[in-house]
Amino acid sequence: MKTASTSMYEQAMGESFDRLQVAVRRFHRLAGSQELHGWVDTDAPSTLPARILARCLGTPLRATSGPIRFELHAGPEAETWTRHFPAQRMTSRMSLDAGQLVEQLGAARLNFDLCEADGRLEMRLKALHFLGVPCPNWLLPHVIAEETGQRDRLHFRVQASLPFIGTVTSYRGHLTIGERESL
Repeated sequence: MKTASTSMYEQAMGESFDRLQVAVRRFHRLAGSQELHGWVDTDAPSTLPARILARCLGTPLRATSGPIRFELHAGPEAETWTRHFPAQRMTSRMSLDAGQLVEQLGAARLNFDLCEADGRLEMRLKALHFLGVPCPNWLLPHVIAEETGQRDRLHFRVQASLPFIGTVTSYRGHLTIGERESL
């Protein structure tokens, strides 16, 4: 049985959370204020319209490679993620709504189903609102958002592209997670 102190990801995923790789579970059980470090590679948006959207969302605008600092403020009902990329900062707020993870990112509200696939976490985009306006399904971005784990590292890969516009954001890397967190 899941309790109020259970992480949002555990609440959303139920028993499938336990099938995630150890580092992924460890990351999503972090609570309170945490600071993690790692490495990230970012790509620039692929077109001018994609760059304008990236600016509205606060996602990386330039191709970079370097250290990342990740600030997490996590409670059972909401999390704030601040990613300090080499060239800019990006903040988003996560919460749950009807079993879906909701990410508020700049002018966008994204609804995701959280799924386990061969031990990795996949976030599958189900709905998007931009400036409060719902996006029709045929225009939804193609999003890859996945996490894997290896020893004390959480590996992440995020890419979002829109029909007729191209890649708005693309980044991948890892964060180092302490070994002492509960499983």
